[in-house]
Parts: sequence; structure tokens; C-alpha cells
Amino acid sequence: MTFPNQFPHPGGVSTTTPPATTHRSLIHHADFRRLWTGDAFGQLGAQLTGLALPVYAVQHLAATEWQMGALTAAETAAFLVIGLPAGAWVDRMRKRRVLITSDLVRAAVLAVVVAAAVTGHASMWLLIVAGLVISAASVFFDVAHQSYVPGLVGLDHIVEGNSKLQATQSVAQIAAPALGGVLLRVVTAPALIGINVVTYLVSAFAVGRIRHEETPPAPESRRPLKTEIAEGLSFVVHQPLLRRIVACTSLSNLFNSSATAVTAIYVLRTLDLSTAAWGTVLSASAIGGLVGAVVADRLARWVGEGRIIPLAALLCFPTYALIPLSASTSIDPQVLLIASGVTFYFAVVVYNVAQVSFRQRLCPPALLGRMNASVRFIVWGTMPLGGLLGGWLGAQAGVVPTLWVGAIGMLVAALPVVLSPLLGMRVLPVPSHDDPADPAAETQDDAVLEGTPHPHTAPGGPAGTTGEPPVG
Repeated sequence: MTFPNQFPHPGGVSTTTPPATTHRSLIHHADFRRLWTGDAFGQLGAQLTGLALPVYAVQHLAATEWQMGALTAAETAAFLVIGLPAGAWVDRMRKRRVLITSDLVRAAVLAVVVAAAVTGHASMWLLIVAGLVISAASVFFDVAHQSYVPGLVGLDHIVEGNSKLQATQSVAQIAAPALGGVLLRVVTAPALIGINVVTYLVSAFAVGRIRHEETPPAPESRRPLKTEIAEGLSFVVHQPLLRRIVACTSLSNLFNSSATAVTAIYVLRTLDLSTAAWGTVLSASAIGGLVGAVVADRLARWVGEGRIIPLAALLCFPTYALIPLSASTSIDPQVLLIASGVTFYFAVVVYNVAQVSFRQRLCPPALLGRMNASVRFIVWGTMPLGGLLGGWLGAQAGVVPTLWVGAIGMLVAALPVVLSPLLGMRVLPVPSHDDPADPAAETQDDAVLEGTPHPHTAPGGPAGTTGEPPVG
């Protein structure tokens, strides 16, 4: 069997759904391979920068706890500021063009950071401003990306597509920190950021080669921006299970960001680990994410695609507690950090693979961009607040107490999904959308959500989920 040349796209590119019997791997889908390639390069570079920026800030700019909190907040602030209108804007745009433009903007900003570092003009304020701009570009990229995948691969291949993209991210998380730790012994942190400039350019080129054509909604069909934003928020608010998942994810992001704000200081100053050792911790930790991406679908079938969401969220608490414990036990702190990271990333990816695909299948295609933006506004909007909270707590109470607040917060974050019907669900209910563009079909969602299995999934059958972590 072969893939059709075009797959249906949210917003009405094509209305022909590939047959349910089309099972050939997406490896044979040329346009998905191009998107996958772009993702791989973008993820690799972003992971290198994720290691290099905190190292540069702590070791070369003598960043304080408060400054690191501000940097963490800046890197996600745009999701809180422009997250909602971005979804409505993306629904009006060609999503491939949004992906390319976002990559080019991020490459340009990082090039400025590299130039400033090389010429001796870098400062924490420059990094914070760069974080704000990159954050804005990432808002558009992420919303467009999640809305682009279903139309590119077809509804029957969402799980496979998301799993492959998640696996690529996990591979990048494994390879980049190890590579970065080695490279930081022989090159400077700005050199690693420079590599990210190149990888974003490669990503833009790869996505630019995608031939899949999409047609944005006709201008005359567009309604006031506030109306379109309200529709996305209303959809999220009126879905009982989705509300609980969003609550869990947003609280997890809040407490994870508060801990992340002081993690570089904790590892490099409190524990006095080298940058190479930290790279090893991050690389080893990402193996858990890779394993999670590989087994998530089978695990959901075995445990239950609804049940796996609260169980994965609950697992984050004990694994997170190992981080502050590493400063007060006789066990090698690097060993505890690796154990924590492996288990945490495993849980996060399994959670993601479960809830993102549920969202994608639950939502009418015409609302995907606005729904994704509404969810991101809520769940990512807590991250800058968490960064500021972590910076303030670190300065007032110390780094280790701040990490304990983050760990306990993970337990609190799991409660909305643990104390929910999800724990007893083997199959997540997903409505059918006979006419995605028909508002009446959207109002039916609340009625069919409660207790109706997915049309292609019987109890005990294949799990229909893929997704994104309590921290992402």
C-alpha cells in the first residue's frame, strides 16, 4: 500500500481521509521525512544552546539566582503574552510558512548573541532580550507545528508521526548534552550557540522543501480575532477531561520552571560538577525519554490510554525529589541526578504521547490552531511565572529549598488527573467530527465526550494517543 500524495489538513486543505487500512510507515512519506529532518536539526541545535546558555551565564557573566530566574521566564514569556492570539493568527496562515519564518528569526537572534559574545559585548540583559524574541518565535512555531502534523500525515497516522517526532527529540536530548559536554572542553559556549544558528537554518531549508499544499481559510470567512480566540478557549474549558489534563500540565510547568531557574547554579556551584559531568547527566537522562517514546503506545494499550496519564504524572514526584536529595546523601550526586533524570524524562514522554494525540483527535480540525494555542497559553503561561518564582525563592531561601518546592509541587500537580475518571479509563472517549467546519459539530463534543469510545478503538484495543509532557 502507498500513501496518497495529499493528506487532509486542518483548515480545509483536503477533505479526503486516507483509508484506515493504510498502514505503511511514515518513513515512506517524503514530506514527513522532510519535516522530521528539519525537526531533528532544530532539536539538536536547541539542546546544545540549552546547555551552553546557562553555562555561559553562570560561569562567564556571573549570573545571580534572580537573573537566572529572569532568563528562564524570558524564554517562555511569549506564551503568556501572545499565546492566545497566535493560535487565531496561525489558523489564518499557511502553517509551513510560519514554521520557516520562526526558524529564521531564531537563527538571526542567536547569531546576534554569538557576535556579542565574541566581541565582548554580551550581558545578561542581552540574553534575556534574546530569550524574549526566541520565545515569541517559538510560540508561532509550536502552535503551527502541532496543527500541521495531523494534516500532513492524516488522522490514522497521528500516533506514529508524534511518536517519531518525540523519539527524535529524545535522541537529540541524548546526543546533544554528551556532545556539548565534550565540545565545551575544547570550544567556547558561544561556539555551541553558533551551531544552533546553523541547525535552525537547516531546519528552515528542510521544511521549505515540503511539497504538501495547504490552503488557508478564505479572507471572507474570517471573523473578529476576539471571537476566534474565545472559540479556542471555550473548547478547552468545556471538555472535562481536557480541563484536568491542562490543570496538571500547567501546575507541573510552574513548579518545574521554578526548579529549572536554579538548576544550573545547583549543579555547577552547589554540587561543583563540571560542565562535562552535567552534559553526561543530561545525556543519560534523555535515554529515559527515548525509551518512553518507543514504548508509550504499547504501554498505553497494556495499562490503558486514560489510566497512563495520571500514573505518568504521579511518577514525576519521587523522581524529582532525588535532585535536592543529591546534596545531602553519601551516594554520588551524579548517580542520583542520572537516576532522577532517566525516570523523569520517561514519565514526561509517556504522558506527552498520551495527551497530545488525545487533544489532536478530540478537536475539530478547523479549531486545531486555536485549541493548541489556548492550551499552550495556559500550560506554558505558568512557566515564566515559575521562573520568576524560582529566582526569587533561590535568592531568599536558597537553591536546595527551591528544588524541594519544585519536587513537592510535582505531587500537587498530579492531583487533577489522579483524582479524575482518567484513572479508570482504558480507552479515552473521542468524538467523531462529521463536518469539522460546522459549529454544530463543535457543540456536540461535550455530549459525546462522556463515555463514547473512539470510532476506531474498542475497549482493550489499540491505544490512540501520543503527546507531550507535564513540563512541555
